[in-house]
Amino acid sequence: MRKENLDNPFIFTRSVILLPVLFVLLLWIVFWFETRFHISLSHYGIYPRESFGAKGILFSVFLHGNLQHLVNNSLALIVLLAILRFFYREQSILVLIFGILFSGLGTWLLGRPSYHIGASGLIYALVSFIFFKGIFTKYYRLMSLSFVIVLLYGGMVWYMFPDVEKGISWEGHLSGFITGLAMALLMKTPQFAKAVIYEWEKPDFNPEADPFIKNFDEKGNFSPQPKPEEIIREYFSSSLKVIYDFIGIKNK
Repeated sequence: MRKENLDNPFIFTRSVILLPVLFVLLLWIVFWFETRFHISLSHYGIYPRESFGAKGILFSVFLHGNLQHLVNNSLALIVLLAILRFFYREQSILVLIFGILFSGLGTWLLGRPSYHIGASGLIYALVSFIFFKGIFTKYYRLMSLSFVIVLLYGGMVWYMFPDVEKGISWEGHLSGFITGLAMALLMKTPQFAKAVIYEWEKPDFNPEADPFIKNFDEKGNFSPQPKPEEIIREYFSSSLKVIYDFIGIKNK
């Protein structure tokens, strides 16, 4: 296990592996349950703009139509959740929760009148968040990560548009993408802020030339230096007595 420091704010813990594995395992347990008992839980998916379909905002992410659908989403989630937990450890749980809720809510608002199931909305939220947050932080390692995300998942952008492929929920993809962008804009990442370095912490600091240090004498007593204007005023002052006469203007 590596220790976190200012130069490297990332730290590897067991949760980097456990979070994606346990989450994906839950998806497989649900799918096994449906297959084993020959039942379908698709009615727990999102049915847009209907009250009975709102429950899918919570449950649809755990449901998949077939094995290929589940495998594709599982592979993406293993990679993306591990990346999220490692690089954004402090924000990872909130990103996961908000990614599920708001991508689901967007699908419920925008979707076609049909049941929408699957974790694709969450995947798009994770891709969007990791990409945009890396750009917004301007931290070179996270910007490099954003470039990697583009290489791995850049082609997903086409599936946010209608009629690209039948049978997919492009509304869920679009909702997830917007959710990830919103989280990247609003969620703070103070662990990547530049550390404040004071003048006396710099290696080339010279206390004799520092204007503040000059206000103290050799014993450490506060003895502020006179201001420049006070020196000028003292230089031009005179002890000579000056008498002013008022010369009035005579009226003709």
